[in-house]
Amino acid sequence: MSTPEPTAPLPVPPIGVKVTTDLEHRASGIRARARWIDPHTRKRVTRALVVPNEDAAEEFFQYLQASAELGIDKRILFSDYVEMIGDRWQRGLDPTSTVDGYKLGLRLRVLPALGHLPLSQITAGMIDRTIDQWETQHSASTIKNTIAPLVRVLDEAVRDDLLPSNPARNRSRRSLGKSALNLKEKDQSPRVHALKDLATLTTLADRCGEVHQSYSDFVMLCALLAARGSEISGLQVGDIDWEQRIVTIRRQTYPGAGGLVTKQTKGRDIRHVPILQALTPVLERLTADREPEERLLTGPRGGVLTTASVRDATKWDQLVTDLELTSLTRHGLRHTGATWLADAGIPLHVLQGILGHKSIETTRGYLHPDTRHLTDAAARANAFLDGQEDPTREAPTKTRRTAAPGR
Repeated sequence: MSTPEPTAPLPVPPIGVKVTTDLEHRASGIRARARWIDPHTRKRVTRALVVPNEDAAEEFFQYLQASAELGIDKRILFSDYVEMIGDRWQRGLDPTSTVDGYKLGLRLRVLPALGHLPLSQITAGMIDRTIDQWETQHSASTIKNTIAPLVRVLDEAVRDDLLPSNPARNRSRRSLGKSALNLKEKDQSPRVHALKDLATLTTLADRCGEVHQSYSDFVMLCALLAARGSEISGLQVGDIDWEQRIVTIRRQTYPGAGGLVTKQTKGRDIRHVPILQALTPVLERLTADREPEERLLTGPRGGVLTTASVRDATKWDQLVTDLELTSLTRHGLRHTGATWLADAGIPLHVLQGILGHKSIETTRGYLHPDTRHLTDAAARANAFLDGQEDPTREAPTKTRRTAAPGR
């Protein structure tokens, strides 16, 4: 059986054109007809609908008029709207794996669930129930990458005056802890994704090295430079400065729609990371007798090593499960390095520069919750209150008051 051709969207009057309307009474109802001249083709366009009464006909004409004022069909389906706006919802996003994940979320989950609905009929309740269903099937990160493009698309609908407000906006901030996350509020810190110590990191790297040394090096570089996988892929030999013992992160390499893309870092800033002693042997081996413009780390066949190729080659999900590190992702290696640097007592503003965060509040998330200042405050308060007590002073004796004469 052949697949039916998709139907073209029904026409709406372009902005500013004159629309003429008329009614034709029939046995089956009233045929409401609107006509206008297309300003580009100069052809007459007709849009008609059979309605039960004149009130419904007037509602149809008002809908066409409202659509003409916007230049968009107010009853457009969600899927048609997504196609109409193209990549507009991606504005402001860095075109790395973030965009790729959002595109997959939109195509594989949002459109199958909501694409058949008129945009104007999508409610917060519908979205809540849809998210509830996703939570039974997908991980928290998958749900996040699904809600994010939904919010962005509906933001565009608000800008186009197709919706008065974004029904997914508050849904995106709701707690996903019902089934998918199962984490307490305090556990939302990126620290929870970090490895506990260097020995655990070394064990993980050694297991990856059983497949190929490059995968072991990738793990060590991501963690001990607190860098993203795409930034490790973009490093060159000349980015290693042995005199100052720093690594300069200035670019990233990642798979794009047309092949590999090399561009500025996500924050578009060049940043410097100190070379830790544990990383020295790895960098010495990778830079020995090599030219500055050579790629620092390459795969088994000399090609670019990406986080996806590391995942596939090492069978990452099974590997971390075997090591009882089930929540560890490749990006968790960056969280590991950031957490260790924070615990080492590096000043917050220095740590912010190393990690390349625009907001210091993002960096603050790596700090260990420290309650020692509260203990110190309690000790000071107790000392102050103890100093107010005079052990030589007797407690005042209570006396009974008598009423004055004549009162």
